[in-house]
Amino acid sequence: MTSPALPARKFLGTPVQLAVISLIAGASCSSWAQTAEPAAKTEPDKLPIVTITATKKLTSLQQTPVAVTAVTATALEDTRANTLLDVFNLVPSLQGTGQGDHGIVSITLRGIGNDSAKTEYADPEVALFVDGVFSPRPEGASTLMFDLDGLEVLRGPQGTLWGRNSTVGTINLKTAKPVLRDQSGYVEGGIGSFSRLGTRGALNVPVSDTLAMRFAFVHEQHDGYVDYQRAPHPSLASQQAAYAAANNGSLTGFQALNPNLFVQGGPKYNAQNQTAARVSLLWKPSAQLRWDVSLEKFQDRGTPSMSLMQTPRAGEKFWSALIDTAPSLKRDSTALRSRLEYDLGGMSLAYVAGIGRFSGSGTYDQDLGVQAPTSFSTGASHQEDNTVWSKYNNHSHELTLASNGKQELDWILGLYYAAEDNGIRFDIPIMNGTQQGSVGWQGSFIQPKETVDTQAVFGQATFNVGDKLHLTGGVRYTHDDRKNIGGRGWFWGYDASVPQVPLDPGLDPSKPGSGYNAGNVNDAHYTGSKATYLARASYELSKDMMVYGSVSTGYKSGGSGDGGLHYGPETLTNVEAGLKSTLLDGRATFNLSAYHMNFKDFQFSAPVIVNGNRQFAYSNAEGAKVSGLEAELAARVGAEGKLGLTVSYTKTRLGELVAASNDYQLPPCFDPQLGGNCLKVTGNELPHAPKISVQLQYEYQFHLGGGDSLTPRIGAHYQSSNWLSVFNLGDGDRQKAYTTLDLGLRYAAKKNWYVDAFVRNATDQKVKTSAGSSGSFANPIWTAQYQAPRSYQINAGYSF
Repeated sequence: MTSPALPARKFLGTPVQLAVISLIAGASCSSWAQTAEPAAKTEPDKLPIVTITATKKLTSLQQTPVAVTAVTATALEDTRANTLLDVFNLVPSLQGTGQGDHGIVSITLRGIGNDSAKTEYADPEVALFVDGVFSPRPEGASTLMFDLDGLEVLRGPQGTLWGRNSTVGTINLKTAKPVLRDQSGYVEGGIGSFSRLGTRGALNVPVSDTLAMRFAFVHEQHDGYVDYQRAPHPSLASQQAAYAAANNGSLTGFQALNPNLFVQGGPKYNAQNQTAARVSLLWKPSAQLRWDVSLEKFQDRGTPSMSLMQTPRAGEKFWSALIDTAPSLKRDSTALRSRLEYDLGGMSLAYVAGIGRFSGSGTYDQDLGVQAPTSFSTGASHQEDNTVWSKYNNHSHELTLASNGKQELDWILGLYYAAEDNGIRFDIPIMNGTQQGSVGWQGSFIQPKETVDTQAVFGQATFNVGDKLHLTGGVRYTHDDRKNIGGRGWFWGYDASVPQVPLDPGLDPSKPGSGYNAGNVNDAHYTGSKATYLARASYELSKDMMVYGSVSTGYKSGGSGDGGLHYGPETLTNVEAGLKSTLLDGRATFNLSAYHMNFKDFQFSAPVIVNGNRQFAYSNAEGAKVSGLEAELAARVGAEGKLGLTVSYTKTRLGELVAASNDYQLPPCFDPQLGGNCLKVTGNELPHAPKISVQLQYEYQFHLGGGDSLTPRIGAHYQSSNWLSVFNLGDGDRQKAYTTLDLGLRYAAKKNWYVDAFVRNATDQKVKTSAGSSGSFANPIWTAQYQAPRSYQINAGYSF
């Protein structure tokens, strides 16, 4: 992915050049997110050239007029990034959070995201690809990242080349490929906080002069860090008084509260236990033909992330919860990916295909233990969120024909087809007080078959007007067909002849006498089409400096929600201008982008209560407007130091929207279609969009003699306060400004072995990534998901 750095042209002429040089001289910084592996020809005082595939061709990062951040394998290793949650601080304007009940990662870029994309049928605004193969469901976002060449984050809509769900950006993970005629590999093992154990490795095997294979594996585990609180033990007299007060003074039916209903041991929430393996094959029978294919398996036996009370219950630790539903998470996925490419001379033909299979289940304590029961049926509620089963099957195919090299007209044409067949059963039992209590509400959402068929045709061309001016135009036409077949919501019927016990996975709620009635009928058929486009001009001010401007659009299809109600597609138009420059004779780079996005028909979705029943509702907001500025600097500090800085500024404003959500306590709603509670949020700021975000990193390599080295690293992340929902409800719904610090130290021996120590969140900051409330609108009890507390790890490895 890298090549020797080209000689940089010295300049000290224009005001723009002088300003950039002055900024770098004052900040002396480099972005690890743009640092490539050492070039084959060592030039220690220069930055190596980074190549990317953002335009679906191999191009230099500094010569590609796109706002893209390339995070290399070295950067991922230096920052100990095992999942996407560890990457967000490396990329301007990128935010994310783990979601509890489905155990997935939700992604926001440039202030645009969709927290509800954790559901089985919601599409994200930031598309995730692995080796160019789209991963459609959000569960793929938390898959372990291992044995990668790096990843690329394309900021702004990528609807022309990358598709309909790239509304605001694309993330493409690039796995390490086999190498012909090379036998090599590495192995690593480590320990750390919370009984962490980790191991990973890879082996490259040359089978013949034209065939090579690569085997890679990873296993990461640590105990959960949310402790179990002691079960409540109210006196019998106080239990009877509380029960009598709720039952007109009667003690009929009274039971003593059973403290054994609260979890006191076993696996804790926020535990990791993930394993993955990949076998890759490269066949290159001639200089013209190359075929890469890989088979990857992933298994997750960890636990979901628990939301915590922002103000802990008196006498309890912050990292603890009163739990009455034991955590579980079982996820298995298989992915087959293939790229076949043939060089036809002046053009290349490529076929990229992928097949994915996912199955999962899990249990989650959705009442979060925010209230302690005063009797077996009063003072609190017991709510479980149970994914009884889920399955997501998909396949995709892309055929492209593209010009080779740089011609007067560079072009690419493509055809795309993808299909999904998904299903889920999701149960929500809610009991008054404890599991012993009466039914508050309960239901089972069974979606046996939800399908997606997407077809697209696209093309893009760049007219090179001389050596300096380049004009690019592109268009993509997409047709979507989505169906929900047989989807039903089954709700508790309050039949006095049926025992009031929590819904269990073995019960079929559709059978007569089960106690459940048919509620939502979700059968629906949605079709829609959309053309997205790109228009861009770039101009090379010199060999080392380029400016560009573009107008591009993104698109996410509409669909249907509970009750079979349709919602419309959302679109985004992005106007952007940028600068890319290589400075100080190749010792530094400075990239800048400014943008304004007009987001129309934003799809807002959330769980609501309508006519006493719970369902997932969608609505299209008028839209939103987002403006921002992003800067990335990279520089060598002497021959052995690297200093890096990324800065982003984001300003957001939501359009016309009245929003409802069960996740928040809201005032009574004036619109019965939105449920019992709602709030007008027009003009509010979007969530997960801090105005200012800064990432600073520094490392210096000390040579110890004999080829050994010692490299300390430090990384600091600052961001201003940001809202956690569209409701903008005050301090409970806001993460205040904060700074986190990561520390690393690596000893590398000449004989190919190393020891690495890393501390994440060294100052042990409590950083909220999402929030919710219970109780009442006037006196809410606030909860939140949090980034992990301070942790350390020590790893040792050997390469051969």
